[in-house]
Amino acid sequence: MARVTLLAGGNVGDVKQTLQAAQQLINRKIGAVMRCSHRYQSRAWGFDSDETFSNQALEVDTDLTPHEVLDVLHEIENELGRDRRAEALEKEQSGQRYASRVIDVDIIFYDDVVCHDEQLTLPHPLMAERGFVLQPLAEIMSAKRHPVSGKTVGEMFAEWKAKENQM
Repeated sequence: MARVTLLAGGNVGDVKQTLQAAQQLINRKIGAVMRCSHRYQSRAWGFDSDETFSNQALEVDTDLTPHEVLDVLHEIENELGRDRRAEALEKEQSGQRYASRVIDVDIIFYDDVVCHDEQLTLPHPLMAERGFVLQPLAEIMSAKRHPVSGKTVGEMFAEWKAKENQM
């Protein structure tokens, strides 16, 4: 049994309802949701959007491999209405790296596995740069150590906040 940490978020439609549905599907298809954070609101990161994101961290016990978890998460996103083709078209037209979306679920940690291949990088490579990831993670696992940097989630969140306050 492995412990996988996920971040679910979105900014289109009834995000609260979508996040609840995602949690139920994750619980049924990936494994038992052991802990989840509150939902946190944030501005879009890496692109312009008028819609605010809502994000939530989940800790899940699973028997699936990291790549199996990723495959099932893509199925869940599709089931909940994520349209990657429409997002790609929006990104192409806007010239931005990211786009608004109904749901996005990322794997942040999978135990202390370090992985980098064509489909998956673990831990999530941009987590330390994203307050919208660190804040909900810090709520449920502040003492969790990053297997590469050695820093705790709480330390990374404090560093991110200090950096943001300087801007």
